[in-house]
Amino acid sequence: MTSKLDPATSPAYHPGKLFTPGLALFNVGAFMALLTPVRLTLPLKVADLVGNQDKAAAFGLVAAVAAVFAIVCGPLAGRLSDRTVSRYGMRRPWMVGGAVGAVLSAVVIATADSLWQVVLGWCLATIFISSAQAAANATVADQVPAERRGLVSGIVGLGTSIAILTGSLVVDGFTGDIARFVVPAAIMLVCTALFVLCLKDRELTARPAPFNLKEFALSFVFNLRKNPDFGWLWIGRFAIQFGNTGVLVYFVYLLTDRFGLSGAALTGTVVLANLGATVAAIVSSYLMGWLSDRVRRRKPFVAAGSLLIALGLVLMAFAPDPTWVIVASAVAGLGSGGFLAVDLALATQVLPSRGDTAKDLGVLMVTNPLPQSAVPIIAPAVIALGAATIGGYTLLFLLAAVIAVLGAACVYRIKGVS
Repeated sequence: MTSKLDPATSPAYHPGKLFTPGLALFNVGAFMALLTPVRLTLPLKVADLVGNQDKAAAFGLVAAVAAVFAIVCGPLAGRLSDRTVSRYGMRRPWMVGGAVGAVLSAVVIATADSLWQVVLGWCLATIFISSAQAAANATVADQVPAERRGLVSGIVGLGTSIAILTGSLVVDGFTGDIARFVVPAAIMLVCTALFVLCLKDRELTARPAPFNLKEFALSFVFNLRKNPDFGWLWIGRFAIQFGNTGVLVYFVYLLTDRFGLSGAALTGTVVLANLGATVAAIVSSYLMGWLSDRVRRRKPFVAAGSLLIALGLVLMAFAPDPTWVIVASAVAGLGSGGFLAVDLALATQVLPSRGDTAKDLGVLMVTNPLPQSAVPIIAPAVIALGAATIGGYTLLFLLAAVIAVLGAACVYRIKGVS
């Protein structure tokens, strides 16, 4: 089913009762396929291939190279999605294609017996998943009136925390690489199928002008002078995600190197940490999303979420035992849920162009993979510097906390939204 209505000009437009749970389900699948490898299986795979001494640098290479592809493909897929003429709608083809590609990429990673095969597989996975997410995120601006986006964003934001927990349970329940990598991607495929079946997708009625080199270049930029609010949101979101997802790719190495955990003890601790973070995020995500709509304000909730993320990182930096790490994860989860609850709603209200929704959201969503590229580049040097003073991972997590606080300050530079 497709729809030619534009919610920007049709206040009576209703996307259907299944839209919000469907989008939330898609996010569970997409983030499970993305974050389960980043936070658990990829670090373990890399360590098995190169050994403990070189694992941090090798994992940094894998994450950084793949993030470059995600940075390019997210905005590009968004722009192409805005221009897609199909009887299946504008967004559906990109979501389905991305989910199928994610499964095939997971097979490549699972069967890899060299680091470069892992790099190839993870690059393909990030291309497909970021393309699907760019199209899916655009449906919020397509379908949901601005006054309801806080609640929708809050419910959808639950997907990240649920995905992390479910992904860790999958890893804890399987031992082979095939299942550990392919099952999360297969779940994304199922979740995507369910969402596209209930989505009243928009359909272009006129074929756009040919896509030329200038259009391609414009997929990655916006006019900062004309759209300063979008610029501040981009900078702030990058800083917050630096701590929320970027530095946490080293969570497994923190547990293995500081506390000597391995095997069932390692995966069990990860499950408990993710369980605490998920429960906290569910509470804060729904509550803050509802409150944001109720008081008609976005910035205080995004900023409060980032400050809680920073507090969790500080607690994690000085954690004396795994139990302390679990508590710190719950605090960070409380902040992450609050941040993600209102982040998407805020983003849809400062977009530079209503006609380029998916492209502009794709530019903004670059702030998801970019920290995962920046952190691995600087992490080895930060860890080495900290090893001689307060501790390598202590310094890394403290740095991430400071940057997250700066992100909160950037959000308050936005003028057009309260």
